[in-house]
Amino acid sequence: MKEFADHFSGHAPDYSAYRPSYPASFIRRLAQSAPDHRLAWDVGTGNGQAALLLAAHFERVRATDASADQLRQALSHPRVDYQLGREDESGLADGAADLVCAAQAAHWFDHGRFHQEADRALRPGGLLAVWAYGLAIVDAEVDGLVRDLHRRLDPWWPPERRWVDEGYRGLPFPYPDLPTESWTMEGELDRADYLGYLGTWSALRRARRGGAGDPLAECAEELSAHWPREERRLVRWPLHLRWGHKPG
Repeated sequence: MKEFADHFSGHAPDYSAYRPSYPASFIRRLAQSAPDHRLAWDVGTGNGQAALLLAAHFERVRATDASADQLRQALSHPRVDYQLGREDESGLADGAADLVCAAQAAHWFDHGRFHQEADRALRPGGLLAVWAYGLAIVDAEVDGLVRDLHRRLDPWWPPERRWVDEGYRGLPFPYPDLPTESWTMEGELDRADYLGYLGTWSALRRARRGGAGDPLAECAEELSAHWPREERRLVRWPLHLRWGHKPG
């Protein structure tokens, strides 16, 4: 099994504060496509963003993550059971899950082990869903600056990031794909919040540790010319979904 590369524990509080949340309608659509609503397993839950939303639809949610720091940031919920564990460590009985999902996490997994565990844990007809989001959309000026920042960080992105940049199109997936549906996360952010989100990028943290200075500081200075400090703007993140049912 490939070694666990923890890109987020060092800034788990920032991840919890600045990462966008998923639309309730999106999570509801997943729940509607599951064969039942007894149990969902949220793999790589991070701070539990998806798990808390799933708890509105499922009697129980098993939420696992390999980062103890991330789990310490998670909000408790009576129907969510947080556990430390990797993508092949659900702790579930065979066929117990109606839904297995991974939100902004599957690109980090050992896919073979994850798919084997997901298939074991899912009941026949159960739903497997993995999704990710890439660069945010604000406006032409801001988006251009952020694309430049992303390119400057090319040497510092982990290789698995390519799955996100490709919209999960080539990500290994074990079941026949259901038709693609378009979903978008949205939020009203001021400039400081948006910079806080950019500051959670794993490549930025690696660049700073690697002696590349602070690329975000340069971007922030340029951004200030296009985005007044107190102004709130609509920020959108397109979601890229792969989903399918376990045969049977």
